[in-house]
Amino acid sequence: MLSVFILLAVVAVAALMAWPRLANDPLWRATLTPLASIIGSGFLVLGPILDDRFGAYGLLAMVALCALAALFGWAIRYNIAARDASPGALGPAVERMETAASWVLAFAYIISVAYYLNLFGAFGVSLTPADNTFDAKLLTTAMFGLILAVGWTRGFSALERLEQVSVGIKLAVIAGLLVGLAMFFGNKALSGGLVLNPPAVSGWQAVSLLFGLIVTVQGFETSRYLGETYSAKTRISSMLLAQIVSTAIYLTYIGLITFVFTRSELKFSETAIVDMMDLVAPILPVLLVAAALSAQLSAAVADTSGSGGLFEELTNGTVSSRLGYLLLIVTGIALTWAADVFQIIAYASRAFALYYAIQSAIAAKIAHDRKPFGARAIVYSALAGLGLAMAVFGTAVEGG
Repeated sequence: MLSVFILLAVVAVAALMAWPRLANDPLWRATLTPLASIIGSGFLVLGPILDDRFGAYGLLAMVALCALAALFGWAIRYNIAARDASPGALGPAVERMETAASWVLAFAYIISVAYYLNLFGAFGVSLTPADNTFDAKLLTTAMFGLILAVGWTRGFSALERLEQVSVGIKLAVIAGLLVGLAMFFGNKALSGGLVLNPPAVSGWQAVSLLFGLIVTVQGFETSRYLGETYSAKTRISSMLLAQIVSTAIYLTYIGLITFVFTRSELKFSETAIVDMMDLVAPILPVLLVAAALSAQLSAAVADTSGSGGLFEELTNGTVSSRLGYLLLIVTGIALTWAADVFQIIAYASRAFALYYAIQSAIAAKIAHDRKPFGARAIVYSALAGLGLAMAVFGTAVEGG
């Protein structure tokens, strides 16, 4: 019966995503890009990581991550509005910082693609007899080769259409998963079976681990780069809406998952969510893997395209987008074989934290120019410092 309710939720949300009035709404279409990034890969790994490492405090850890994302999003939205109000008049210092931020973002994309495709490889073999690290890395390497071949020869225009479809699939599966978890949670609560696992980390170790997980709620900044398609007002609204929706999803998800699995039921790995959801309903692992493969491929394509375009733009064509793709693929394959998924997550988090630090510094500079030493300038400066601290001190989750 639980599987029936899960499937009904999946079908209902899939139908809603396909509803023309919603699918063609400009604000929703603008929201899809940041929303796809925020709840893409993070949803697959955050539940097991927070449950295993933070125990009963997992929900508080999720609140902290969402709060950090909200603060950095606030700074970037301020920058979007400022640039729209005074195009080309923000001064040379701001423009230099924007260029630096773009360089950091280009390299952050390289690491994030490795993150996405390593998860693709892990989930791709998770339900097969080849469920081992070596075969997962082989699949990841093959996907890097496929993306390079497509990008080098034909471009990504065809594959980029995956985004809207993959977001619909992902949201539909998440709805089914939340329904399944809610009913599982309810049964546990009624039978007195809810658990409070002790945290495995505390103090500075917990803080630095959260710093190393910021990439799991990253993606809202993509609204900043949709200026050719959407107005500043729409981009600001779409980023805010994406963060509100993703925060609601994440807090519900972590709130449900934190108190239903005993320590012995937690199997720590990049695909631990598959094993955990198998305890909830047998249909969930299949749905999760299907959504994971679709989401990771579309996210990898989007960031590969974005990175190649940035390299071409920043070098004034000296490095073509195709050469940018090649750099990304070579680096990504090297990361795949030199590091595990959790190390790559930490590397990506550090890169995006540095990007957020620069964007916050830009907001501080603009705010200071408008009102010297005003409250906004002080808060944005503090955010820039926090972003730098995250880039320096963020740590990876250690397997256990």
